[in-house]
Amino acid sequence: MQGLRVHITGIVQGVGFRPFVYNLAMHHDLKGWVKNTSAGVEIEVDGDDDSLDLFLRQLQDEAPALSRIDGFSASFRPVNGFSSFEILHSESVEGAFQPITPDVSICPDCLRELFNPNDRRYRYPFINCTNCGPRFTIIKDIPYDRPKTTMAGFTLCADCEREYKDPANRRFHAQPVACPDCGPKVWLETKDEKENKVDHQAILETRSLLTKGKIVAIKGLGGFHLACDATNTTSVLELRNRKLRVDKPFALMLPDIETVERHCSIGPMERELLLSGARPVVLLKRKQGSTISEEVAPKQHWIGVMLPYTPLHHLLLEKGAGFPEGLVMTSGNLSEEPIATGNEEARERLSKLADAFLMHDRDIHIRCDDSVVRVFEENQKSIYPIRRSRGYCPFPVKLPLDVPQILAAGSELKNTFCITNGSYAFLSHHIGDMENYETLKSFEQGVQHFEKLFRVKPEAIAYDLHPNYLATRYALDRAARENLATMGVQHHHAHIAACMAEHGLDGSHPVIGVSFDGTGYGEDGAIWGGEILIADYKSYRRTYHLKYFPLPGGDAAVKKPARTALALLWSLGLEWDERLPPCVEFCAEDQFTLRAQLEKKINTPMTSSMGRLFDAAAALAGVRQKVNYEGQAAIEFEALADETERESYHFGLDQDEVDVRSVIKALVKDVMAGVYVSKISARFHNGLAESVRDMCLKIKSETDIDEVALSGGVWQNITLLGRTLSLLEKAGFRVYLHREVPTNDGGLSLGQAVIAAARMRG
Repeated sequence: MQGLRVHITGIVQGVGFRPFVYNLAMHHDLKGWVKNTSAGVEIEVDGDDDSLDLFLRQLQDEAPALSRIDGFSASFRPVNGFSSFEILHSESVEGAFQPITPDVSICPDCLRELFNPNDRRYRYPFINCTNCGPRFTIIKDIPYDRPKTTMAGFTLCADCEREYKDPANRRFHAQPVACPDCGPKVWLETKDEKENKVDHQAILETRSLLTKGKIVAIKGLGGFHLACDATNTTSVLELRNRKLRVDKPFALMLPDIETVERHCSIGPMERELLLSGARPVVLLKRKQGSTISEEVAPKQHWIGVMLPYTPLHHLLLEKGAGFPEGLVMTSGNLSEEPIATGNEEARERLSKLADAFLMHDRDIHIRCDDSVVRVFEENQKSIYPIRRSRGYCPFPVKLPLDVPQILAAGSELKNTFCITNGSYAFLSHHIGDMENYETLKSFEQGVQHFEKLFRVKPEAIAYDLHPNYLATRYALDRAARENLATMGVQHHHAHIAACMAEHGLDGSHPVIGVSFDGTGYGEDGAIWGGEILIADYKSYRRTYHLKYFPLPGGDAAVKKPARTALALLWSLGLEWDERLPPCVEFCAEDQFTLRAQLEKKINTPMTSSMGRLFDAAAALAGVRQKVNYEGQAAIEFEALADETERESYHFGLDQDEVDVRSVIKALVKDVMAGVYVSKISARFHNGLAESVRDMCLKIKSETDIDEVALSGGVWQNITLLGRTLSLLEKAGFRVYLHREVPTNDGGLSLGQAVIAAARMRG
């Protein structure tokens, strides 16, 4: 007989790890204890050599499915003389921290109980166990125990307490465990009803309202959704009108995988993602003949679909005569505001958007929007994140080395922040576009929460170089107040560093970074966005970039691609032919004013943005002259591309500049000749992909660098990504794409953090 002490770190709290250890110890007749601490899981046991060896092996090989072991240490010691095995009270360790599991979709066992009339939790909308349910959105602090969650106010009834203390029960130490007698309640508030409907009647009435075409605000895991019948065009348009969301696609929730297959084409990986515990919104190819309203995603072949992930969702979307086949489930907010989380907040902010409110009394401690992903390279089973939030956050990115404690403030659009501790980078949930006070407050609350959870006191703050970003102002103001070091990080360097970091590159050798996006502040004061860099974590060199062209009116040009198109023609010395779609958009007087603005350089910042080049090409091709959301023109331009077209426009290279004059001349010629937009789009995409390959080959011939990282919002364009990846791989390059964090600005803070860490190491 001998004693054993084990320390385990990683995702080991809130996933049933202590019950797993308890049952494993009982199986091997080991005596001792297990407990959670803010530093991980601690175990002490006595037993014979063979039993201890098996115990150690099974701890690692058979750990709960939701867990992830990052650190495992074991040491033998003298026998302690334990007489039993027990779970001890959790313990807080000064300065120690642990990763936290994201919220997890309802598990099959709980789903069966939910619809079992003989179960005491029959149709209870908050059923959960150690394998599923809320985690991140209800946790206030670690170690993860009920008193440190928003379930603290719900005292366990005798039956739930018995399950909680029973090692043989899957609710053994499940912190959010509850039932109709002791747990949260649901109710429906309508404007014309004096008395609220509660429990099952509230859900039935909500279903009735949705069937009648009404819009209902529904409280979920990380905030409110606004829901309506996705097959009812009138309802969808009304929701667009109220939410001030003109064309931007809505997310859908469909009841089951069979319904998804009726409306969309899905492959094995897409099916796997839809059914995963994260339950993200998955972008799927819409089938012809689908009854989902076209207004859910106007002028798009792709729609964002998710399956129910809470028991409440399953009850709401239960199949029944006359009930819609699917619901729009979009964030409960006015356009560009943070998602509403509190009941009173929802009543105040969503009263003009919703006809009724389905509420509950389990508080949401931290807001968390739905994640959005798509599949790229189906045969390689590759996920491509678009928005990383519920179901994935705050799961950390494991860094290849330990780094100082850093806060990276992120960018303005699609903001996330990132904090680092040890070898972990904790990327935040989706904050949103940092363009108003409400979003800034949400950002600040999130930063405070993460620093508390993960025991971080930043030594430095990294930020984007753009002086007017709210995140940058926050970083500089806080650094001044707290006397912290600051690290300004160039936007496109951060994109490439983020891609390198998630692939575990240590930065000891540079990569070719192809950073294409819409807007990023350049070190020369211009707006960058079409950049070919040679980069490691410490520094970068700008080897090629899109040739600068003017952006008349700045944001005005972003919102009206016709302005960008005419400015590009002017800068290239090409004629404004009155038959071209952007010229049709402007009357003669407006054209005169625009030309004068360009000639006199009045509010015309220069840009090398690939995103703006796409806007101009889309406008010239007649796709869209003004946009209602970011990237709309480029998205619709891509959607029209002919997959069979092999011709391409030729991008020139003049020293360190990518010259587009020949591209635009050829595109305009095709437009004037009446060539199909589908062919024009394909030729533009083909030419750009070939240009990227050629520039990378030129750099390789001069430097021997054969690794390429693709990052930036333009790489959400799957047509461009697929063609570029194929050409680069055929040319012998190893290519890194984003798999854990978004390629858009949602992943930028990770890059800022690792660049700041590299500079601090010296």
